[in-house]
Amino acid sequence: MLETSSTPAERRRALRAALGSGTLLRFPGAYDALSALAIADAGFEGVYLSGAVVAAGLGLPDIGLTTATEVARRAAEIGRVTELPMLVDADTGFGEPMNVARAIQLLEDAGAAGCHLEDQVMPKRCGHLAGKSVVAIDEMVRRIGAARAGRRDPGFVLCARTDARAVEGLPAALERARIYAGAGADMIFAEAVGSLAEIEQFRRAITVPLLINMTEFGTSPLLSAAELADAGVNVVIYPVTLLRLAMGAVESGLRHLAAGGTQAELVPAMQTRARLYELVDYAGYRSVDEQIFDFPVPEAGAPDER
Repeated sequence: MLETSSTPAERRRALRAALGSGTLLRFPGAYDALSALAIADAGFEGVYLSGAVVAAGLGLPDIGLTTATEVARRAAEIGRVTELPMLVDADTGFGEPMNVARAIQLLEDAGAAGCHLEDQVMPKRCGHLAGKSVVAIDEMVRRIGAARAGRRDPGFVLCARTDARAVEGLPAALERARIYAGAGADMIFAEAVGSLAEIEQFRRAITVPLLINMTEFGTSPLLSAAELADAGVNVVIYPVTLLRLAMGAVESGLRHLAAGGTQAELVPAMQTRARLYELVDYAGYRSVDEQIFDFPVPEAGAPDER
């Protein structure tokens, strides 16, 4: 109630321990604090905050227009309510090396358990769209170094994402993954892989944990959690799934309301008031409020009982 009972440092330690467990960690993307509560209630192992989701929430395309403070603000809203470790999309680091270092500290302060930085050229674009470009390897190594320099909590997980598979080919992407891990990345995010076999090649190429993106309408096949676990993947993210589900329902409902003039037929598909109150722990807040305000208020003119 009000805040999480665990500290960010505790959640970071929990994430690092889970990464070493050999089990697949599933991180659906939250678009706000309420959806993060639903992710935890459904039994997932972590929460992901997508840069595309933050941008969409601001009515912007995912082309590097959001700022570090805007992303950190959303991360703080989510980090306040969830006991799950939160991994945040830090895009290309929001600028030059000093910007990268500052972004890491902003996300630490927001309660994130870790973040990933990518090797795209600024301004970046969605990793599953054509026309993206990647920086030289030494430039990405500098980004990783800046992130490490900015990190104050050694438990904060620094993940390096490579978009090179779609730009330079698989061998180059594998080589980048090896170099980024050697430069100090705690985990590698192989973006826009083409098959399960390619995932298995990334797994053999590196010794650090591996993250794979299962986004809809992208270039990667939508593999099951069992398939990913068998391939040795440590973390799978579903970055925009919840936002797409929600917005699909929103647009459908608005069309129905506009055409029919009433939402009566939509009510069975809605989350109930009782379920909303359950997710936000309405009863817990009320209980604390009653404990704080647990004395009778004397009527006006009553004698002072002190």
